[in-house]
Amino acid sequence: MRTLRGIALALAVLTPAAPVRAADEPQAKSKIVGVDLFKNGLAVVKCEVTLGKPGTYVLDEVPQPVHGTYHIESATPVETRVRMLDVQVPAAEAAPGNLQDDLAGKKVTVHFKGGNRAPVVGTMMKMKAEKADDAGVAYARGYHPAPTAGRFLIIQTLKGRAYVEAAEVASVESEDAGDTVLRRKPRMFLTLGDTDRAETKLTLRYLTNGMAWSPSYRIDISNPKTLSLEQIAAVRNELAELDGAEIRLISGFPSVEFKHVRSLISRNTTLAQFFAELGTGIGRDVNILSNSIVSQQAVAYNVHAPHNLSLGATPAGEGVDLHYQSIGKRTLADGETLALTVGKGQAAYERVVEWLIDDPRDEHGRYSGGERERSEPWDALKFKNPLPYPMTTAPATVTANGLFNGQKTSYWVNSGEETLLRVEKALSIRTRATENEQLKPDGGGRDYVWVGGRSYRRTTVEGQVAVSNHRKEDISLVIRRRFSGELVAAESNPNVTLREEGVFSINKRNELVWTLPLKSGEERKLKYSYTVLVPN
Repeated sequence: MRTLRGIALALAVLTPAAPVRAADEPQAKSKIVGVDLFKNGLAVVKCEVTLGKPGTYVLDEVPQPVHGTYHIESATPVETRVRMLDVQVPAAEAAPGNLQDDLAGKKVTVHFKGGNRAPVVGTMMKMKAEKADDAGVAYARGYHPAPTAGRFLIIQTLKGRAYVEAAEVASVESEDAGDTVLRRKPRMFLTLGDTDRAETKLTLRYLTNGMAWSPSYRIDISNPKTLSLEQIAAVRNELAELDGAEIRLISGFPSVEFKHVRSLISRNTTLAQFFAELGTGIGRDVNILSNSIVSQQAVAYNVHAPHNLSLGATPAGEGVDLHYQSIGKRTLADGETLALTVGKGQAAYERVVEWLIDDPRDEHGRYSGGERERSEPWDALKFKNPLPYPMTTAPATVTANGLFNGQKTSYWVNSGEETLLRVEKALSIRTRATENEQLKPDGGGRDYVWVGGRSYRRTTVEGQVAVSNHRKEDISLVIRRRFSGELVAAESNPNVTLREEGVFSINKRNELVWTLPLKSGEERKLKYSYTVLVPN
């Protein structure tokens, strides 16, 4: 988000002054005309305001921007101020408040519990509210004043001042209470500088919480050669009433370091709260998108992704890796959810059985075992993203002929890039993986080496993978065997890939990939061997 040059932005919050009423300043209406949604609850809001001649205008709605994201675009300098106003609110629409404030200056009759005490008749006194800045300074200095609101009702009677214990009150009557109550609410003031224009249009842009979108994919493989892919988006609005606002869905991995910090311009924010939130992120890059469903994780970097996928993709444009997808102008009530299809495509696909056998050793060569789920074969779909834009990280549901087949996370895939999506476990494919440490032929001891002042023994490991097809159909099988060390030999010429996480470790972290057909009822056994350094 950018601002035009020459904009002067002055911010004043919590200014101690006499109460200001909303009628003291001319009103200006704002309208949200555009919202760009991330998947983590953040939204980039575009709000338009039209002002008249130079002067100060008040807005009813005060945004709650993320720290450092509030900007104004205007051809004339504009100052922003946030203050608390005394606002008359319809009593029927106002939440129950403090009787002392709601009935201040009104004639009241107070009745007590039990009926043994005479009612108190008088005028409810108007009490001066504690300043928000005083409370904020007190908290910042470590002093926490005790709450005082609500214990007594203070009433001016013909005899003097009466302090009534609120807990003893049964009811309060007031004949001149009126249809409204006074509430102190934050209001935003925009001060427009000198200009010859009859009216000036401003654009307010800021990042805030309150709207999000959630993607999902439906993949139909009823056709044995071509799959149909449908992208669905669910949009949830908890920000404000939207009337014809342009909504765009953002896919990508944004850096928003101060997402957890509310701007000083936010309503009801104190300095103490601001610095407390700011302090939680000082000195580190805050990762706001740790969950892979909320964030984006490129399929090539995903831990499950095979290393023999094609890395080719359709060029997707210039600039940062954020994709904006418009769903048009929408009217959404606060709390409303919209679900719609945002994209469709078809692609040729191949059904494969993938067997990933995890490395049983850590980077130091010590045996640690592997995760069971990764050591079992899975039916998977191999295809290229048919959409003209990236597939974002989201759940993908696979169906065939109206039947549910499975659901798995689909990771970020660029347009035209190849991916492998697991569907369900291949229970009719029997697998077995074994490894054994080999001694020297003469029965002698092991080889010892020194690395970085530490003693290691060099061990030769012989392994075997065995797989049997119990299906009535032939399958295409991908076996991925991960190991730590130096490859010595492997049958059937598998591809050998150096995994990124093992480049700088004592033992290289490698992966063997066999791609082979397996006929119905056929069994295959493949042997391999490697050396590994194990600390003494």
